[in-house]
Order: sequence, then structure tokens, then C-alpha cells
Amino acid sequence: MALIAFNKPFGVLSQFTDQGTDSPRATLSAFIDVAGVYPAGRLDRDSEGLLLLTDDGRLQARIADPRFKLPKTYVVQVEGEPDEAALDRLRAGIVLNDGPTRPARVEAITPPTLWPRDPPVRFRKTVPDAWLKLTISEGRNRQVRRMTAAVGLPTLRLVRWQTGEWELGTLAPGEWRML
Repeated sequence: MALIAFNKPFGVLSQFTDQGTDSPRATLSAFIDVAGVYPAGRLDRDSEGLLLLTDDGRLQARIADPRFKLPKTYVVQVEGEPDEAALDRLRAGIVLNDGPTRPARVEAITPPTLWPRDPPVRFRKTVPDAWLKLTISEGRNRQVRRMTAAVGLPTLRLVRWQTGEWELGTLAPGEWRML
């Protein structure tokens, strides 16, 4: 059984091929040359960080299927300054257009030491930003971004740090390791 931890860079699709566009986009095939592995879950093109890949269908389902409630932890740069009311709303669960989310674990954190993003996150002198550590146990489409936006804190940068027991660790963007 193969299990790979990959630090997916910003702008890379969480798949090995790009279908449906005239201009090709970066995919996993530019970074990972291991036969028979597939992503266990997704990470949006404009998100970064830990993506697990495996050749084991059962493990892939256990990681990706929301019914297993595997926690996923993100460090999130948001526009604005979170107050306790906004954090409490995230902790209670947010009602999104596709229904209520499960409660999240969330805390304000000091800015983490991360690699530079290319392109860089836009900076505005008049608008403060902050960092959150947020853990969810489901994985809807763009869920973290929609949750932070719902409490008035649009996401500027989103990095998945951990999935279940597996952490990103010291992997640089585009690097991977066998687990």
C-alpha cells in the first residue's frame, strides 16, 4: 500500500489530468510520478497544503468520505479582525446555502511561518488581516472559505495543515514523501 503526503502548491489542480479548458493548468502529474495513486479528497486550485494520495481504495474512502468525520485542520488568513462572536459562530456551526455545517474548532493564531505564495496574497494598508487555525470534520466544496465569509471574514489564503493523523510537516510546496 502506498500513502503519499504532498504539499500542493497554489494553482495546482488536485487531479492528474486537466480536462475541459483550452489553456492547460498545472496538475499533480507535474510533481508526482508514482503509478496507481489517487488523491484522497480534494484541495481547491487556490488552496495549498497537505493532499494525501493512495493506491488503497478503502483508505481513500476513509480519508475522503464525510461519514468518517476525519478532522482536517487548516491555517487560514482572513481579511478583518475576528472577534469572539465570529469565532463562536464558527464553533457552533454555520448555516450555508447547502445546509448547516458541523461545529468547527477554531482559534485566532499568530501568523504562521509559511513559504511565500506565488502570486502573493494582496495586501491592503487600510484593511487588517488575521490568521485562524480551523478544524472541520466534513469536506464540502469550498467549505472553509464559505464559513469564514459567512462571519464577515473573507479568506485570503488557505493552507491545509493536517488530515486525521497525517501532518504537512516540513514539506515545501511541490514536495512529497511516502508515509
